[in-house]
Formats: sequence, C-alpha cells, structure tokens
Amino acid sequence: MGQKVSPIGFRTGITLDWKSRWYAPSKQVFGECLVEDQRIRKYLDQKLNRTPPYAGAAKVEIERTREEVRVIIHTARPGLVIGPRGAEVDKLRGELEDLTGRKVNVEIQEINNPDLDAKLVGEAISEQLRRRASFRRVMKQRCEAAMSAGAKGIKIILSGRLGGAEMARRETQIMGSIPLQTLQANVDYAYSIARTTYGVIGVRVWIYKGMFGEEVAESPKPSFGRRGRR
Repeated sequence: MGQKVSPIGFRTGITLDWKSRWYAPSKQVFGECLVEDQRIRKYLDQKLNRTPPYAGAAKVEIERTREEVRVIIHTARPGLVIGPRGAEVDKLRGELEDLTGRKVNVEIQEINNPDLDAKLVGEAISEQLRRRASFRRVMKQRCEAAMSAGAKGIKIILSGRLGGAEMARRETQIMGSIPLQTLQANVDYAYSIARTTYGVIGVRVWIYKGMFGEEVAESPKPSFGRRGRR
C-alpha cells in the first residue's frame, strides 16, 4: 500500500500539517478558495521555479482570515525572493493581490539544507537533465549529497526516454532505507518534470529523514517579513 500512495498525502493530518489552513462558511466559498489556492501555487511555481533567476521555492503554505490571505514561501534562496530593500517581495505581494483581489501578506522562510528537500532535489535533477547531463551520474551525485547531509535514506526514480533512447524505460537509485508504510517516519516526496528536446522525463524523489522528533538536527529557520532581514 505504501508504494501506491503519495507519502505526503498518506501522512497529512496524522504526522504532517496541511499546506492550506482555513475554513470556509459555505460550499461555494470553499470551492472559490480552493481554486484560488491552486492559482496562487501555480503562479508562484511559474515565477520562482520556472523563470530565471531560479529562487528554488519548495513549498507554499496558505492561511486565510476574513481580512487577508497569508502566503508562506519556503525557499532555498530567500535573497532572490526578497530583493534589495524588500523590493521584489513587495512586487510579488502586489501581483498576488491583483491575482486574488484580496489583501495578501507574504512571508519568506529559508530552507537551510536544500539537499534534504525532495522538491529541490527533484528540480535540480530536472535542470541537469535539460542540460544533457548523464542521468546515472546525476542520480548518484544527488543520492550521495543527501546521505552526506544526514538523510537516513533516499530513492530516485527517472522515467522516460533516458539518454535520448528510442524506447522509454525506468531507472532507480536507492541508498539507505525508505520505510514507506511507517506513518511515524518522516519521508519527504516530490515529483518533477524535465522537458527535454527528445521528450518528457519524470523525476520522483523520496527522502527519509528519520522518525518524527528524531530527524536531522537543523538550526532554526529564520522568518523574513516584508522588508527582509532586520
């Protein structure tokens, strides 16, 4: 069963918190807010992850009150999102307000160790595949980097026309252990797409960080407000 279910959805509400945290007074408002959340995430992914300079936004959390929408962006390069004197984050806030028609509060949180974030590892692999790097070397390098950073296990699966081959196939690289069915295990998962000249390659990444409460020790992640560091 653990191999058929997304590890994130499998643990959400049990050991992981929801990425959208709000209540709607009616079904109609719930549908509108749900679509709005999706538009916000799609816009931020396009702006921060698909457009250079790549800021490496791994996760977007959304909280709502009656007055405003609070957007928390987890990124490996907060300086690119904030900009000089907070200019970029102010511009981003204005664009999100135009997109949603609501008051938006943007917060930036730094990811201290990108090698332990499945989304960032998957995006890095996708970028290297687009540059025609050897997929076996890329997979091995990323696995070794994650294990060196303190991961208990990592699994990477690439699917598609690897190396430009005529027939699509699947390649897997595993280091350490990945307890997919243990709900108390902190397993990060992400899916990325590498759009190459010879077709689309799917990249799936699982990273096991240890049991909840016993994960890799990291320093507290600073939170940056609208004007950046104080």
